[in-house]
Amino acid sequence: MKPKILTGLCIALCAVRQVAQAQIYDTNDDVVEILAGSAGTSGYLNAQGTLAMFANLEAIAADSFGNLYIADSGNSRIRKITTNGTVSTFAGGGNGSLPGYGTTVSLGNGNDFGAMIIDHSNTIWLVYGYYGELVRIGTDTLVEALSFSGIYADSGICVDSANNLYYSTRTQIYRLGANGTLDLFAGSGSTGSENGNGIYASFSGPGALAADEAENIYVWDAGNQLIRRIDQSQNVTTIAGNGSSANADGVGTAASFNSIYAMDADNFGNVFLACGSCIRKIDASTNVWTVAGSFSQSSYANGVGALARFSGASGLCLSQGMIFVADSANQVIRNISFNPVAEPVTGPNLGIATYAGIQITGFVGRTYQIQASTNMTTWNTVATLLLTSSPYLWFDTSSIGGNKFYRAFLMP
Repeated sequence: MKPKILTGLCIALCAVRQVAQAQIYDTNDDVVEILAGSAGTSGYLNAQGTLAMFANLEAIAADSFGNLYIADSGNSRIRKITTNGTVSTFAGGGNGSLPGYGTTVSLGNGNDFGAMIIDHSNTIWLVYGYYGELVRIGTDTLVEALSFSGIYADSGICVDSANNLYYSTRTQIYRLGANGTLDLFAGSGSTGSENGNGIYASFSGPGALAADEAENIYVWDAGNQLIRRIDQSQNVTTIAGNGSSANADGVGTAASFNSIYAMDADNFGNVFLACGSCIRKIDASTNVWTVAGSFSQSSYANGVGALARFSGASGLCLSQGMIFVADSANQVIRNISFNPVAEPVTGPNLGIATYAGIQITGFVGRTYQIQASTNMTTWNTVATLLLTSSPYLWFDTSSIGGNKFYRAFLMP
């Protein structure tokens, strides 16, 4: 039996993102709040939430249990924050030399702390730039320093799904395999901005790195003011930035970046950037926009998106469905939570369609939920999709017979 012609409720998105000072803000009510630390006060104190104290936060990473680890450079320690906001010291603060365990060891001059990540075995990796080392801290709190040629203070690190670790030198990207094998992944060793495969590409002072679910490696090519992407075939492509040091949101090379201190990627092809006074985002279609903060104003304020302020947002990680930010000059850990309520796509138009489905005009790179109903009272979720083009025509391939209505929601 052929499917009948169905009645579709086609809903178009008409929300317009605000533009201010070349910034395009996300529309999902990204609310910035304080998680831990005493805003504006530097010190060392283990406690819960805002009673705790930090000094010059450098980086932040999350383990698989939702615990956060902070590179607290001013105190030369690695601090831990549990899911209930309790702050403790995980490593450093002792007098012992490396290798050693936990709080019995000294991590030397914390001002040499750099980027930090946690791999899939919950091992912490920290760039200790002055000595060209990676500090490795296992789940048993064993702290050891591993020397690798080319690591410097601004080296970035990330890890892929196979637990291979990547780090940047001044002109190249290396891959440290989970089996301990070290390989040159990309970069000729000469300064430049050429795209190409492997050693035929060039970089200039690459810094922050991130890896997505598709095993792409994203590189903040600081000397060129570009975002580069390296796939697992080692093809290097410029995806965003025009080489200008001025900040501007936009699509791909229409966007520009002044500085990026940390990056992390989610499961939907989005890359989030800690940029000092603001948090920015690149979606799967290379659209660049601002999640929270300001290009031009550096201070402290909680609030929704454009109302929030940061001062020295130097670290960033994704965990528990939120963004966590190490806000260095404000001496606090901030969390950015998304509007927990899905936003209905506005402007309903009832019409007869020749297909079972719905056309969505919306934000490329954002997630939409599609619901169906036979009576416009009881609705059931029938699909969740990442919008790859706009307008996007979605077909209900499972629908046979009867009238059915459809509606779409922009997800947090």
